[in-house]
Amino acid sequence: MDAFVDSAIAFVSDNRAWAGVIAFFFALAETLPVFSILIPSTAILFGVGAVVATGALDFIPLWIGGALGAIAGSVFSYWLGWRYGKVMLQLWPLRDHPELAERATRAFARWGIVTILIGHFVGPLRAVVFLMAGISRMNLPLFLAVDLVGAIAWAWAIPKSGEVGGNILHWIWQALAG
Repeated sequence: MDAFVDSAIAFVSDNRAWAGVIAFFFALAETLPVFSILIPSTAILFGVGAVVATGALDFIPLWIGGALGAIAGSVFSYWLGWRYGKVMLQLWPLRDHPELAERATRAFARWGIVTILIGHFVGPLRAVVFLMAGISRMNLPLFLAVDLVGAIAWAWAIPKSGEVGGNILHWIWQALAG
């Protein structure tokens, strides 16, 4: 998986003009039930953030693309849950991981609507939380309001964390090099 992450980060770096669009698709994948499990988008966007620290990429297009992708994916996941209900949980790979739906159900029982916000940041929840919101027929305007905040915050925090980490490594390297 490391080779895939490294290749994806290199691809974004080599295609600077398309970085926002690429971030859109990785964020979209991160919020879709099946793809969230299969594609390490958070690791990729974190790594791309480290590239921002080198000056090779601009942060704003990544943030905008990531936010729009996360919104599109989570809203589509909500719609899938609303439209198809629990049938979605019987599809691969979710049928092989029933604990994901159980965790999301427990999270909703404990934290309510805040689970949508938390779901953007917690990998095991992210795979199903938006789907479960749709299955449970959560109020759509309320879902959208919290989802927008979560998606925008997540799309900022993940690459920004990589950028900050990249800057720290640069400062350490400079200090050691004298």
